[in-house]
Amino acid sequence: MTERKSQKYAVVDLEATDASITASIIQVGIVIICDGKVIDHFETDVNPHMALSDHIIQLTGITDKQLKKAPDFSQVASKIYEMIKDCVFVAHNVKFDANLLAEHLFLEGYELRTPRIDTVELSQIVFPTLEKYSLGSLAHYLDIDLQNAHTAIADAMATAELFISLYQKLSSFPKETLTDLLSLSDNLLYESYLLIEEAYKQAKPYSKGKFNKVNHIIVQKPSKTKKPLKLSQDFEVNLALLDLERRERQLEFVQIIEDEFETPFPIFVEAQSGLGKTYGYLLPILARTSSQIIVTVPTKVIQDQMLLKELKQLKETFNIRSYSLKGPQNYIKLDLFAESLNQIDSNRMLNRFKMQILVWLLETETGDLDEIKQQQRFASFFDTIKHDGNISQKSPYKEIDFWVKNDFEAKKSHILVTNHAYFLTRVQDDKDFVKNKILVVDEAQRMLLALEQFARQSLDLSNIIVELSSLSQDTSHLTQKRIAELLMFELSHMIEEYYQHSTPEIPKQQLQIIEQSLSELDHVDFGDLLSLCQNFTSFWLSHKEDDGKRKTYLNGASENLLDFEAFLPPVEKLFLISATLQFDEKTILPQLLGFKQFTFSKVAKRKNEQQLLIIDKSMPSIQSVSEDCYVSEIGKRLLALVKLEKPILVLFHSQKMLIQTSDYLNQLNVPHLAQDRNGNASNVKRRFERGDAQILLGMGAFWEGVDFIQNDRMIEVITRLPFDNPEDPFYQKVLRHMSQSNQNTFYTYSLPMMFLKLKQAIGRTIRRENQKSVVLILDNRIETKSYSSIILHLLKNEYVTYSQKVKDYLATISDFLL
Repeated sequence: MTERKSQKYAVVDLEATDASITASIIQVGIVIICDGKVIDHFETDVNPHMALSDHIIQLTGITDKQLKKAPDFSQVASKIYEMIKDCVFVAHNVKFDANLLAEHLFLEGYELRTPRIDTVELSQIVFPTLEKYSLGSLAHYLDIDLQNAHTAIADAMATAELFISLYQKLSSFPKETLTDLLSLSDNLLYESYLLIEEAYKQAKPYSKGKFNKVNHIIVQKPSKTKKPLKLSQDFEVNLALLDLERRERQLEFVQIIEDEFETPFPIFVEAQSGLGKTYGYLLPILARTSSQIIVTVPTKVIQDQMLLKELKQLKETFNIRSYSLKGPQNYIKLDLFAESLNQIDSNRMLNRFKMQILVWLLETETGDLDEIKQQQRFASFFDTIKHDGNISQKSPYKEIDFWVKNDFEAKKSHILVTNHAYFLTRVQDDKDFVKNKILVVDEAQRMLLALEQFARQSLDLSNIIVELSSLSQDTSHLTQKRIAELLMFELSHMIEEYYQHSTPEIPKQQLQIIEQSLSELDHVDFGDLLSLCQNFTSFWLSHKEDDGKRKTYLNGASENLLDFEAFLPPVEKLFLISATLQFDEKTILPQLLGFKQFTFSKVAKRKNEQQLLIIDKSMPSIQSVSEDCYVSEIGKRLLALVKLEKPILVLFHSQKMLIQTSDYLNQLNVPHLAQDRNGNASNVKRRFERGDAQILLGMGAFWEGVDFIQNDRMIEVITRLPFDNPEDPFYQKVLRHMSQSNQNTFYTYSLPMMFLKLKQAIGRTIRRENQKSVVLILDNRIETKSYSSIILHLLKNEYVTYSQKVKDYLATISDFLL
């Protein structure tokens, strides 16, 4: 019997004069792998007989002087070909290296026909939760040495280590998972399936002690929990056990939490971010009670960070059980994913995501789709597999369903962390969720904004009518068909009346007809519309132009949920931590949230030296010039800022002004990305961060929900202060409500809400310690109005603030961002 010859792999990296198909090779690095080990390597410089660009010299460190001594490619072609001709060709982004080397070899008389493996597409499958798949990012994640990046042999060696790691991890997968991966592997762009086949030969069937298997779905079994350890009453002892450094401002914060712990009233504490407040409130509370602690934070991003950092460390050190709770749509529904596996799809990207999810299910403890950081590349597919909060008793996946497990884990956990938006939804549906528990509202000033959003909802009626039309055509059930047609008629008639008679408000009785029809419609896609009809008390229509298309929206609102104290059931203890408690002498956050009795404490504020705030004192008043003139002034400033060669985020409060500014930049051929015109918020952010354009024009989510963590240096431009539209029906309703108690609605509501939104916007571009950013405010009302002193005082307490003209602040910004 002939012994099977082990497959050899040639891991190749090239450096070239540029990234085009006509580039000349200037350096070659080759590493040969066999049986999971490096058995040979080769490196050489190559003389391209042309001068290198400054960019390539800076990127690679290779110089013209160095290459003058190097051999021509013709002198090393034979050596390279003989070395790799019987190997599988492996590279990171294999298309460039394989095509360029094959072209050079062909010109020397050698035809390279080896199969190709791309470590990028394999890494996307094998490491499904990473955000970036560059060689540098993967090397950092796997602790691979890559000190001399962009030299061919260093990159080839790092790629070889990556390749071995990929093989080892693939070999550890259950054989059943590898079978499913191979069934989908035709969708890989290259012959990357060869490594999966190789791993399959070494793999073993799934372990019943480690995994649960239902049909093609294999998921982790829950890990066994250990008995929690008792924390010390001394905060610094607990800090030492966590191996964390002592910080004076954190100790001041902790002292407040400890001193106020027995207070029967809600406890408000003003404390800036950056002092370690998460441990500052969790450790004293854990040391003093065994009650469940519910922590609500502003966003899912912060929620995820808390789970991966503080809560993970508390579990490892003290066996404290915690759980991250989100809405059902954040989790995968295994029934739906199983259906997708049974469908034959022609889209390669969709099928590669199926491969990625099969691997992710082996590792995830939560089933939270947010763990898959690149899901926005195919958001429509992820929408088809997200959970709806329902699980059939007949479902084969009922016992391993993540949403069911989620509810079970939430009840047993000592710490439960959620986000403001889901917290409000959950409490509305289930008062027992928080009743008689300890509640910590972190960044409580943003709960005020969450309440505002929670008190209203907006749905695109155009999309809903299209979906109803599709349902009426596809369904074979006559009753369902008639209901869909009735709903289409009612909604279309509503829109027609709006445009014919300019009557935005919709009577509640009209919505009751729609609500009744929706309740009889057996289709989950219209749950948001039903929820809007059921949960709100006033309704109106609005519209906006989106890239030449008119969209009509149904809006619902309720003023009753603005009183946070009335909304909450009785809790054992309530802590509200805020970066901003007081707006002026009369207006404080507790009052805005509806609290009448409370304690109020502060930790001394410290200015953030990494962020500079500049007020443009040469900008004309938004109320004294035409909109076209104001847009022109914005454009002129952006043209000046572009010369500083830093990424520029420009925030708008009006889509019309955003589009007008985009048109202005287009007329001057200034490259930029405009939200909705060039893609949705996540799409344009991704393109902006990879350098497709220096300027990003955004609104909506960019004020409050999108963080810029990647950019070390950045400029943010705020075109106007984010006051609510006074014509907005919901805003009018709030003002009427507040005026009944003889409050000055501008100072007690409008101004504080604007300031909170402004602070949220300022925080978008400073998310880690080594970042620097400049925020330029163009709206001169911040200095010219009667309320200016209030806003300036609050801003100057926290930010280094200048007021300058354009010619002066360009130099200031340039110096600061060095």
